[in-house]
Amino acid sequence: MRIRVFLLLVAVLLAYTTPAQPAPGRVEHLASFPSKLVKPRNVDVWLPAGYPKPGKRYPVLYMHDGQNLFSPKTSYGGTAWEVDSVLSQLIQDGKARECIVVGIWNTDLRFREYAPAKPYARLSAAQQQPYAQVVPAAPLSDVYLKFLVTELKPFIDKKYATAPKRADTFIAGSSMGGLISLYAVLEYPQVFGGAACISTHWPLSVQQDSNDFTEVMVAYMQQKLPRRMRPKLYFDYGTTTLDAWYEPHQLRADSVLRAAGYTSTNWLTRKYEGAAHNEAAWQQRVAVPLQFLLAPKP
Repeated sequence: MRIRVFLLLVAVLLAYTTPAQPAPGRVEHLASFPSKLVKPRNVDVWLPAGYPKPGKRYPVLYMHDGQNLFSPKTSYGGTAWEVDSVLSQLIQDGKARECIVVGIWNTDLRFREYAPAKPYARLSAAQQQPYAQVVPAAPLSDVYLKFLVTELKPFIDKKYATAPKRADTFIAGSSMGGLISLYAVLEYPQVFGGAACISTHWPLSVQQDSNDFTEVMVAYMQQKLPRRMRPKLYFDYGTTTLDAWYEPHQLRADSVLRAAGYTSTNWLTRKYEGAAHNEAAWQQRVAVPLQFLLAPKP
């Protein structure tokens, strides 16, 4: 009888025991990171548990809107992407490589810094007019990417144990952050080996759903997409709120990728039925692009 009771107690304890959660690593906050090119901004650097390990070099993922990645205290709307805990779980499960994440906070110039400058310049003055509210002057994305590539990345590579080459350097963002991530891969194919473009804001305007910018961006993709050493490219979109606009734009971009020879080995587009345009929705699916970009090497 005592043995039976003992076994019952053990069974109950096991039923209520949850698997140990992986250690979340740590975030180093670089306040007002200086630049000769752009306004100073905060930068958060996430380091995985156990960093550093002797002789190990870590791939790096650069992410825009960095204040939304780790802490609800700084995130827009009070919901963070929880990239630290999501990545820690993926790493523990063997679904992603140990890596460093660099979260670049935005500024009040966010739209101008994230709007792809060269495609935008292809719009006529009349076509640019509807975007005046969000891009009141010339886009600053070329200067922003130059800051990232020539100032921030060299600092990160010097301070941390990074694997600095293209195959281990990635970039990601949502909404306008998706546009600038795609633009970064097109402008600096020798630097970035992949991009995650989440809820990519193809229309550029928040006032109306227009194809004008999508068409110049797609034309720029056709011109600049690497045919050799293709980067990994991830896209997704939801179907409600602002994301309800995106499907025809994304299908247009997908047709360009398909024609350029991109396949499931280097390209993934996902549709999330019912997903909205906000941090909560992106937190729910961020594991997918993280695993796509940072999958363990064969």
